[in-house]
Amino acid sequence: MDVNLFDFYLPEELIAQKPSELRQNARLLVLNKDEKTIVDEHFYDITKYFNKGDVLVLNNTKVIPARLRGVKVPTGAHIETILLKALPDDHYEVLIGNAKAFKVGNIVSFGDGLLLMECIEKKDEGIHIVKFKYDGIFLEILDKVGTMPLPPYIKDDSAKYARYQTVFAKIPGSAAAPTAGFHFTTEILDILRNIGVEILEVTLHIGLGTFKPVSVQDTKDHVMHYETYEICEEVATKLNVALKEKRRIISVGTTATRTLEANYLKYNKIVATNEATNLFITPGSKFNVISALITNFHLPKSTLIMLVSAFADREYILKAYNHAVKEKYRFFSFGDVMYIYGQN
Repeated sequence: MDVNLFDFYLPEELIAQKPSELRQNARLLVLNKDEKTIVDEHFYDITKYFNKGDVLVLNNTKVIPARLRGVKVPTGAHIETILLKALPDDHYEVLIGNAKAFKVGNIVSFGDGLLLMECIEKKDEGIHIVKFKYDGIFLEILDKVGTMPLPPYIKDDSAKYARYQTVFAKIPGSAAAPTAGFHFTTEILDILRNIGVEILEVTLHIGLGTFKPVSVQDTKDHVMHYETYEICEEVATKLNVALKEKRRIISVGTTATRTLEANYLKYNKIVATNEATNLFITPGSKFNVISALITNFHLPKSTLIMLVSAFADREYILKAYNHAVKEKYRFFSFGDVMYIYGQN
């Protein structure tokens, strides 16, 4: 499909620069994709759309201080790095901002030598394989020398870092947050449990596959980067029971959706595993697992709005986005949220 089919007008002032004062106070656009209705709510209303027996799936990845700013040894040239994916033996896949200045064998120092990074291999689009050298525990050193990788459209303000994390974040390793989960509070999760909703967690560490812009004209030419995900045995068993019993499975975010759908597509059921996926969901893709989706408002022509347009009708989604613009909903990471469901 032509990527321009997923374009829409978005005034810059609707790009949220900070989160809502209270997580649950974000606005909620509710879409019944079968009846093609559009309803304005707030996220604290979300619980009335759940029933006993529903399954809510969260992505429990935790954002690490993945943005590093250092100097090349011995020239002192400034190098900015985003950590994308952990590899064995202290190797990492990273994105280098000024890639031309970083060559195989080059070494960058972060935090006055607290962390050293050597270029092992150059790949395409600014991606490199590097090896880190340090004394101590890597994540503790990252806390000292790194910063949270807020998206470029959000002004870099450390006061916002604490909210660039879900309340259920547990497993460190992500270069970006699963932003649809920002709106949940422990109180809302407790209300859902009391209703009889089963809450399960999977892990997908977000990297370039999620936030890389689409630079081609046709969706068939876009290649997703691999991201690592994990589903444990207990969660796999419970999801398979829910599928067998035809209970609703509600996914929080596009990353949890890709985790579930990629796993089922490969194994024809949910299987406990720790592997990688580059599944690209576009209109025409079949959804085998999820019945409903909670997701933020996404960038025009992004892989994320393509996934949402696959779950519901593209023209209907664009109509809903235009409604959100007209009603001045807040967009992107710190913005408002949608709940999309059907009759099943």
